[in-house]
Amino acid sequence: MVAAKPLKPNEAKELPSASLGPGTVARRLQAEDEKEEEAELFRQLPESYSLAHRLRRHGWSTLRYLMQTEVHTYAFSVAAYSILSLFPFIVLMLTVVRRVFHSPAMYNVVLELLRDYLPSNKDFVIRNLQFLASVKGRGQVLSLVMLLITSTGIFLPLEVALNNVWGFKKNRSYLMNLLVSLGLALGCGCLAMLSIALTAQNLKMLGLVIGDQNVVFRGLGFIVMKASAIMATIGIYFLIYWILPHGKVPVRAVLPAAIITGLVSEAAKYAYILALPWLNFQEVYGPFAVSVTLIFWSFCSGMLLLGGAYLSAAEHADRVRARRETAGAKLGNQ
Repeated sequence: MVAAKPLKPNEAKELPSASLGPGTVARRLQAEDEKEEEAELFRQLPESYSLAHRLRRHGWSTLRYLMQTEVHTYAFSVAAYSILSLFPFIVLMLTVVRRVFHSPAMYNVVLELLRDYLPSNKDFVIRNLQFLASVKGRGQVLSLVMLLITSTGIFLPLEVALNNVWGFKKNRSYLMNLLVSLGLALGCGCLAMLSIALTAQNLKMLGLVIGDQNVVFRGLGFIVMKASAIMATIGIYFLIYWILPHGKVPVRAVLPAAIITGLVSEAAKYAYILALPWLNFQEVYGPFAVSVTLIFWSFCSGMLLLGGAYLSAAEHADRVRARRETAGAKLGNQ
C-alpha cells in the first residue's frame, strides 16, 4: 500500500472549499483566498500607482492636448482678460483694505504679495496702482464695473475648455455663465482677502515674539506670505476646476490637480523671471514691455491651468474605467 504524498502548507489553500467542510479552518482559508483575489484586482487601480508612473502615463497626452490650436486660443483669451481684470482687482483690494478695514498691515501685505506676483517692473506698477487706489472719485466704481465685465471674459472660454476636457456637451447660457463668473470672482476675492488677513495677523504675532527689525523676521515673514499665497492660489484653482464645468465634477478628481497646478505655477513663475533677461521684451516692445511681460505670463498660467484640468480628467477617466473592469472581474469570479 502506497502512502499518500503529504501536502505542502501552501497547497492546502488550493483545495476546494466543499472538501474542507464548514469548519473554522475552511472559513479562514476561504476568507484569505477572497482577500488575496480582491487585493490583486484592486492593485491595478490608478490610486495604487506612484505619482511618477501616473505622470508618465498621462504626460505625453497632456502635452499633445496643450499643443492643440484651440487650447492656445483659450489660453490667449484668458491672458488678455486677466490683464484687464488684474489692475481693477488690485485697486479694489487696496481700497477695501484702506477704507473699510483701516489696516496698514493688510495694506502692506497686499503690496508685498503683488510685488512677489509681478515678474518685472514691480515698483512702476505698484506705484501707479497705489495712486489709483488713493484718489477718491469714480476710479473705484469704474474698477468694479470693469472687473464685472472682464471676469466673464476670463471664465467664459475657461468653461468651454473645461467642458471639452470633461466631455460635457452643453455649455451654460450667457446669463448663467455671467452669474457663475460673478460668483467665482467674488469667491476668489473673499479667498484672497482671507489669505491677506491671516497673513497680516501671523506677521503681527511673529513680530511680537521675535521683533520686526531683524533678518529672522524678514525671512520668516517671507515664508509666511509665500505659504499664504500658494494656499490662496491652490484654492482659486480648486474653485475653477470644481465649479466652472457645466456638470458634476468629483472633488477627489480636481483637488490633487489644483494642488499640483498651484505648486507648478509657483515654480514656473520663478523660471519665467529667470528667463526674462534672455527674452528681452524691453528691446522689442519698448514702453509696452510691461504689458507684454504680464500677458505672456498670464498665457503661461492659462496653459498650466488647462493642463492641470486635462490631467485630472484623464486620471478620473482611468479610475472609473478601472473600477468598472474590477467590478466586472469580481462578478465573473463569483
